[in-house]
Amino acid sequence: MSESLRTAITGMQNHLRLTPAAAQAQFRSQSELRDGFRSDVTLRQHHLIVDEPPQLGGGDAGPNPVELILAALGACQEITYKAYATALGIDLKRVSVELTGEIDLRGFFGVDAKVRAGYQAIRGRVQLESSASPAELARLKQLVDSHCPVLDMLSTPVPVTLELALD
Repeated sequence: MSESLRTAITGMQNHLRLTPAAAQAQFRSQSELRDGFRSDVTLRQHHLIVDEPPQLGGGDAGPNPVELILAALGACQEITYKAYATALGIDLKRVSVELTGEIDLRGFFGVDAKVRAGYQAIRGRVQLESSASPAELARLKQLVDSHCPVLDMLSTPVPVTLELALD
């Protein structure tokens, strides 16, 4: 599987070098609030439930939005490590990510206008199992951190426009 993955990755890199217009992509999400704080979300053909824990007024039917940010970052790091290790021929037996986000709920609940509503900090640890040298893994980390889409979105402001539509 590793060789077919490497072929797919290098093939895509070559295709995008030759045809930059093919690199443009869109991802879509559709969600609707159903009961309390529960949202039913559709991403392509995948469905998930997003909810708040009971202490925040929810029914705990699924992870909450800020937990999904951590999941998105962890999974994106893992995928990006695997993709770059594969493309570079670096042996990567296992990659896992553990993240902790620190949030001050006074921002979300409007208790203190000076406190931001989102995370104040996210810290984590990437665990690799590899026979590669420390220098190769340091280079891999640099490549991953500079090409991980979710890390980029969290580290650099992304223009967001939300319009209000009334039924």
